[in-house]
Amino acid sequence: MGTIKSLNKWANAHTYYPLDLLRVALGVFLFIKGIHFMANSQILIDLFSPIQNMAGGMITIHYVAPAHFIGGILIAFGLLTRWAIVAQLPILIGAIIINFAGEMDVASLIMASLTFLVCLFFLFYGSGKHSCDYYFKMQQ
Repeated sequence: MGTIKSLNKWANAHTYYPLDLLRVALGVFLFIKGIHFMANSQILIDLFSPIQNMAGGMITIHYVAPAHFIGGILIAFGLLTRWAIVAQLPILIGAIIINFAGEMDVASLIMASLTFLVCLFFLFYGSGKHSCDYYFKMQQ
């Protein structure tokens, strides 16, 4: 718990608007991907075709779209940012692995890798000073 407090103090002292805009852009991107997967569920099923015979394949398909949808909203508003990112990390690791297990799509691999790296950054950085987390913390 002390580590998280020290990370929050450092992040709040070194917060900048471009980083907040990057966090909001990440949240909006994940939200749009969640809507895309909900609207086009066949695309998601086709993506998981290399691992469809593994246990939990259908559960995974039902996890990805809502996690992107809800996690994107939380990340964009800066509410429970680290928890929302922890929920995104297995999906992003899976997206990177699927590119190697199935047909290689370089654009998807780059997008998944960049999203993964940005999520790792915000996992340590937190939501920043211009977020709902900071606002609610100041209201206590």
